[in-house]
Parts: sequence; structure tokens; C-alpha cells
Amino acid sequence: MGVYDAVVKRIYELCHEQHITPNALSYRAGISQSTVKSILNGESKNPGIVTIKKLCDGLEISLIEFFDTDDFRNLEQEIK
Repeated sequence: MGVYDAVVKRIYELCHEQHITPNALSYRAGISQSTVKSILNGESKNPGIVTIKKLCDGLEISLIEFFDTDDFRNLEQEIK
């Protein structure tokens, strides 16, 4: 699993845990629905850290909580 896939999976997991839709997350995070949709649909393969931080703010979690998963701990080296 690559970084992009891990980010998308994590966003869906957190939305599920908080019983919200991605559209509700965009509202809570102050990000356009099209931005969240483009991340989740693969149109934006490299969401910036500022965007991820806004998503975390909308989810009321820290960046550390967002990235503190086995998926992120077990990522393979991107540069080979």
C-alpha cells in the first residue's frame, strides 16, 4: 500500500468512526467538497499536509493521531 492509498483509507475509517460522510467532513474542515472528493476519487494523488491538517481539525484529531496506524508504520520506501 502506498501513501496515497493509506491516506484515503484513513479518511474513510475516520469518517466511519465519527458517523459522518466525506461531505460532512469537508464542511467541518472548511474545505470544499470538490477537494475532498478529488482526494478520495484519486484525482488528487498528493494532498498537501495543510489540507490533511484541516481534515484533522474537522475530525478533532491531531496529525499524529491521523498517521498513527499500522498502514502508515508499514509503508514501503517510496524512493528506490
